[in-house]
Amino acid sequence: MSVPTTTDPVERARGAAARESWAEAYQLLHAHDRHPSRGLTADDLSVLADAAWWSGHVDESVTARLRAHAAYLAADDHRGAGLASWWLYYEYAGLGRPAAAAGWLHRARHHLEDLPDCPEQCFLEMTAAEEASAHGDHGTALAATRRMTALALACGSPDLLALSRQAESRALLAAGRRTEGLALLDDAMCAVSAGELSGMVTGWLYCLALTQCMEAADFARAVEWTNAAMEWCAPPWTGRPPDAGTTATGAMATASADSPAGTAPLPMTVPSGENPFRGVCRAHRVEVLDLLGAWELAEAEARQACREVPVDCLESAAAAYYAAGDVQRRQGRLEAAAVSYGHAHELGRIPQPGLALLRLAQGRADAAVAGVDLALACRSDPDHDVLGRARLLAARTEVALAVRDLPGAARAAADLDTLAGAAGGDVPLLRALADTALGSVALAEKRPGALLPLRRALAGWLELRVPYEAAQVRMLLAAACRGAGDEEAARLELGTARAVFERLGAVPDARRAAALVGGGSRRRLPGGLTAREAEVLRLVASGGTNKDIARALVISEHTVARHLNNIFAKLGVGSRASATAYAYAHGLV
Repeated sequence: MSVPTTTDPVERARGAAARESWAEAYQLLHAHDRHPSRGLTADDLSVLADAAWWSGHVDESVTARLRAHAAYLAADDHRGAGLASWWLYYEYAGLGRPAAAAGWLHRARHHLEDLPDCPEQCFLEMTAAEEASAHGDHGTALAATRRMTALALACGSPDLLALSRQAESRALLAAGRRTEGLALLDDAMCAVSAGELSGMVTGWLYCLALTQCMEAADFARAVEWTNAAMEWCAPPWTGRPPDAGTTATGAMATASADSPAGTAPLPMTVPSGENPFRGVCRAHRVEVLDLLGAWELAEAEARQACREVPVDCLESAAAAYYAAGDVQRRQGRLEAAAVSYGHAHELGRIPQPGLALLRLAQGRADAAVAGVDLALACRSDPDHDVLGRARLLAARTEVALAVRDLPGAARAAADLDTLAGAAGGDVPLLRALADTALGSVALAEKRPGALLPLRRALAGWLELRVPYEAAQVRMLLAAACRGAGDEEAARLELGTARAVFERLGAVPDARRAAALVGGGSRRRLPGGLTAREAEVLRLVASGGTNKDIARALVISEHTVARHLNNIFAKLGVGSRASATAYAYAHGLV
């Protein structure tokens, strides 16, 4: 028997919304609203607002939500008006209109705070927790999330309960209670992976979880949830599993096949085939692919993410541009990297430490030091983004070593070691960063203890399946082994590092490794330097004056000055400090 269907477009739109077929719901309600046979109710206007947002019509979503609020208010429905007000706060905040957002949050509180307990109050508590955490008031934040949990349990909403678990997880992580926070995040994500939640909350939680995992430097969780998020964002498929060689998540699973978190979860789909969360989740995926060494795919995904990111999530596009810049910089495509970092900056992201490392590669040591120092000063609170601060400290160590600021390098490495220690022993990404910095400082100071932290760092990067950083540590190990007189071990490390760099496409690093393996033959010297110019540059980088260099090479000071003029011209630098930075960046010292 056929199932009777209604011809009423509003009823059909309500059914489509219930199935989360947002494109269909939008088309029906949008057409009806332009030529209405009867007016839309407040609830129908809320559905139109949701459908417009899912379909990429953010301005129409705001307009429909404003009309819904007015209709709820006219009906004296303060719960409906309060929820509409909160969503207007959320949408205006995403559109970069903080004054409008603050006004609608005030209205939401006016509508809801004096009512008996109701589900809509969960959103007020979530916002209160976020505000308290931003001000460092962790006790108030946790109290708000627990009130939210009580409200969610009372109304029996799986969506609100999962959001409350995530909110409490974020508050716990901000308070430094890492183990408890990650356990609650896993609890919230169980409901996501089981398909128990609405599309809106599913996408919301994926975005929040991916951000939390990367900020907390939990790389294994980031890989796992990035896989799952991209499966969920993919267009619906028709019964057969996606081809692992062609789908977005298949590529991720291939890239991380050796990782403990490399197994892809069961796929989920959004019925409409349109998903505004796709670009945001893809932007997170770019950072994961970058670390896994899938650079070509990471850059392609970054370009796609920037096309897909909604207008109210431009910070995700900034993150994608920044990650693409990191890939281009390490491949030696310095001009392309500068353009990508510039785009990230235009969208509101401070492009550090990538930009500082780019300036270092260009021989602009002063700009590198100033950039990374300013970024560290702007990110003084390590609780918000542990990984971000750790990367800045690692770059500060590298830049300081390049300009022979050994005390500054030692301080940055010590701060990084403290940061990794405060996070506990279950954060291998932080530990690997810290050990790399400690080992590089010990090597520069010619201390005999450099091998131990460097071997720990190599083991950490290999366990994480992060190839580029592992190869960089092998270069440091080779120098340490040569210093200890073990030439065979040094050549093994250099050969392995060279092979990894060539596979990744890290052209400058591959050339540097090749030059060191071959003993620094003339044809492999960077910048077109002659062997004599390279000798002069090495002595400059060691702090020698023109007189010192002339004495060491048994040449005149006039000849030293002439060599320096040639070196500066070939490298495009204007000072001894910049030439020193170039020498360290290109393995001449």
